[in-house]
Amino acid sequence: MGLFGRRKSREERAAEIAAQVAGGKGFYGRTTRAFLGKEDYARVQESMGAYNSGLGVQQLLAAGAPTTSAVVVSIGDTGQLINHDPVVDLVVQPSGGPDRITLRTIVSKLRIPRTGDEVLLVADPARPGAYLYAGDGATP
Repeated sequence: MGLFGRRKSREERAAEIAAQVAGGKGFYGRTTRAFLGKEDYARVQESMGAYNSGLGVQQLLAAGAPTTSAVVVSIGDTGQLINHDPVVDLVVQPSGGPDRITLRTIVSKLRIPRTGDEVLLVADPARPGAYLYAGDGATP
């Protein structure tokens, strides 16, 4: 334990710094916002949002949240990478529904969905009526 309490692990500290950068708060966030332009800073926030939604999906699936199957209508590259995995614009059509849904999400570079593939979606608890990409259902 130590004299001053529990020391944070590197992963916990890195997660705090990433949250500060994305939120523009703290030393790291203010410095990043000051050195980047508006467009580049918006891209950083967008990338962090995609990363955090991926973590949220993993937690929802582990908790047993119901999934909805959908067919990939189209997929477009954004040119962004997070941990060497591409961030893509994915247009899907849920089975049994006429509406198409557009998602910006991280996909595994080893399991990039193609047009016509079936993927899974999970309801986003933070935004009612919205969905998050949950992969193709196959375990890696």
